[in-house]
Amino acid sequence: MNTNKRSPVPLWIIFTAGIIAISFSSIFVKLSAAPISVSGMYRLFFTNLLMLPIMWKYIPEIKKLSSKDWMYMVGSGIALGLHFLLWMASLRYTSVASSTVLLTLEPIFVLAGAFIVYRERTTTAAVAGICLAVLAAMMIGAKDFSISGSALQGDLLSLLGTAAVAVHMLLGQKLSQHISSLLYSFVVFFVAGVCFALYNGFNGYSFVSYSIDEWGLFILLALVPTVFGHILFNWALKYVNAASVSSAVLGEPIGATILAWIMLGEGINWVQIAAGLLLILGVWVFLRNNHVRYEPQKAH
Repeated sequence: MNTNKRSPVPLWIIFTAGIIAISFSSIFVKLSAAPISVSGMYRLFFTNLLMLPIMWKYIPEIKKLSSKDWMYMVGSGIALGLHFLLWMASLRYTSVASSTVLLTLEPIFVLAGAFIVYRERTTTAAVAGICLAVLAAMMIGAKDFSISGSALQGDLLSLLGTAAVAVHMLLGQKLSQHISSLLYSFVVFFVAGVCFALYNGFNGYSFVSYSIDEWGLFILLALVPTVFGHILFNWALKYVNAASVSSAVLGEPIGATILAWIMLGEGINWVQIAAGLLLILGVWVFLRNNHVRYEPQKAH
């Protein structure tokens, strides 16, 4: 698998824009009173509506997709739907800092999965950078962790959601090498949205009985963290491996914690600020040293 193409836009710009965008996700979820699965469904379907006017250009490519491509995209969509459901649900039980900080384990899951599935290896310095960034991210949310009650339930949901998004990223790395990123995103979002719709129908949740404010939040969830976050990250998979893209989530606890402090009144302290600077250093070390190589397959 080759991810050595040169990006037409500096990747630090893509990652910075994506991090800022996804940092708003937890804020919008916290502000919404609608069922989590309804918010997730409309987040994805409204994103599909925004993308629909340009999808006609991909009809020739759609006709060329193999059954294996469709199988992998459906799997990626289901994994993304699970991620949104589990992680968004975690925000009802724990703080923004705790929930988003557990997402920083995503690069660890992706690195392990990439080695098992693709035989990818990276440098010791890159692994050290990831470990430093994860440690810093955990410092950001440390004061919010709990070993009992609803907070523990929220932490567990966030952890399971992180594992699900790692599967989504690994499948995306494979597919993005020969499928257009917008086509891949459109199909994956649609599959995830259908999963939410089935879940909502099974649980008897209303599809329409929501206030104007709630509909506004659904649209914001589609426009900000999904279009300017997840779609940008899917596009970046054409130029770097899944572990590099996943490292971008390490910046989310900084953005989300600052936004939660400003918009929701959740506390922030100097330890978290110092940890944020340490996290940025860790991500920089990883991106600078993540030179992927592949372990030879053993003969059978």
